[in-house]
Amino acid sequence: MATREEELKALLQITEKINAGKVLDEVLDYAYGSLRAIIPYSRIGFSLLEENGALLRAYWARSESPLIKIGKGYSAGMRGSSLEKVLQTGKPRILNDLEGYLKDHPGSKSTRDIVEEGMRSSLTCPLIASGKPVGFLFFSSTQVDNYRNAHTELFQEIAGQLALTLEKSRLYEELVRFNDLKNKFLGMAAHDLRSPIAVIEGYADLLTDGLMGELDETQKKPIRAIAEYCDKMLALINDLLDVSAIESGHLTLVLQEIDLATFLRENARYNTLLAKAKSIELVLEIPEGLPKVSMDPSRIDQAINNLITNAIKFSKPQSRITLRAISRDQEVVISVTDQGQGIPPSEISKLFHYFGKTNVLPTAGEKSTGLGLAIAKRMVEAHGGKIEVVSQSGKGSTFAFTLPLKRS
Repeated sequence: MATREEELKALLQITEKINAGKVLDEVLDYAYGSLRAIIPYSRIGFSLLEENGALLRAYWARSESPLIKIGKGYSAGMRGSSLEKVLQTGKPRILNDLEGYLKDHPGSKSTRDIVEEGMRSSLTCPLIASGKPVGFLFFSSTQVDNYRNAHTELFQEIAGQLALTLEKSRLYEELVRFNDLKNKFLGMAAHDLRSPIAVIEGYADLLTDGLMGELDETQKKPIRAIAEYCDKMLALINDLLDVSAIESGHLTLVLQEIDLATFLRENARYNTLLAKAKSIELVLEIPEGLPKVSMDPSRIDQAINNLITNAIKFSKPQSRITLRAISRDQEVVISVTDQGQGIPPSEISKLFHYFGKTNVLPTAGEKSTGLGLAIAKRMVEAHGGKIEVVSQSGKGSTFAFTLPLKRS
């Protein structure tokens, strides 16, 4: 048996490594492989309390035995059970002769199952996190009397350390699960909203075109407003669908080898119309011999459009926006530079976050969801590129991103 000093030293090293984990299974797998330095066992099981402590459900088990009868999903009621008494004491329970215990308690199904697995002694550690019972850690051995000379104080220390770590890991997994549910709901809701809004916009267009007879300007004005707001709502819904796809890990890229110069000219031609509507000049600067790039054209077009739209939104009339591209080393750099208001250094950290907005206001009262830059960043990163911003208050901003060149 290890000395008390050796046990505590080993416990400290193990808990430091375990605490670095986030995913519950990883934490438990590491515990199974490392706790032998201070506890003898052939099997470890981990169970969580559910239904306000009325039910105990097995979450994880590892064993040297090929037979595991008490595995994930196994459950038992707590009321009136021996484990309920263990939980009330808050102290580990040692059974050094499971076969003898089963003879005295023939109705204990869990004991019968663990004996059939080949286990002959056990140590049960109640797990208490922040004063609240969360479950149990079960150590079992194929040897009788394996815990006869065990230090119960050590087990309580191990249980206390593991309880906090396991609870943290469990809550992290729940957070991930709820985030996935949120993304699925967001995607479903946005998808279901898109069709009826498109229908409304379609009918508005038909009315403007004379479906119900010729309309005068007074009648056309509110119908055009309906169509415009439908456009805005569809744009927002598409952004939300992109967010849902990105956050759920379902963003797909359809990579093609694209002539970058032609691609950028087409993008500039489209965005020039938007810039002109605000009396802003859009200039394209690209060198001769730009290489082809392997990319998803619709996704990169979306990223550039978001950057240019953002620049237009925060620039004043009679100013200039420049779309540039250069090739360097094994990548191309695409940038959008404006002569707008710039961004205060203290607020640059807000950029590229969902719904992140600065105190800089659009120059013509345009609305912003705070999604465009965040989506652009994730589109670029999905291609293996990076995006950054250089800005100075009162002198404009440059947003630039890289795309790796296809290697031969």
